[in-house]
Amino acid sequence: QVQLVESGGGFVHFGGSLRLSCAVSGITISDSVMSWYRRAPEKEREWVASGSSGGGSPNYADSVKGRFIMSTDFNNNRAYLQMNSLAPEDTGEYYCTGKGTHRGIPYEFWGQGTQVTVSS
Repeated sequence: QVQLVESGGGFVHFGGSLRLSCAVSGITISDSVMSWYRRAPEKEREWVASGSSGGGSPNYADSVKGRFIMSTDFNNNRAYLQMNSLAPEDTGEYYCTGKGTHRGIPYEFWGQGTQVTVSS
């Protein structure tokens, strides 16, 4: 059974930092494209960052570039999102996803999300 479990969300003041973690089981993240998405209250879901299978350099949304850093730990099958210089517009539910193919069959799995709240 595939599980992606996010943690590390919470409440932080403007300018603060948080580190989100995504613990993955059932798929191998080195074979998957891991991504982070977020959904702010009353807004559409927004892509935040994506890695590449095999550990290439991540790509970031313009809104977080230079502030957020995505990383992966293949040994522990975890993905991380270091979030710095947080602002109220970063408030939302953050989701980890894993996407790839297995024996030619595409897959895409999502975690349950972790809430990030940034006060002004």
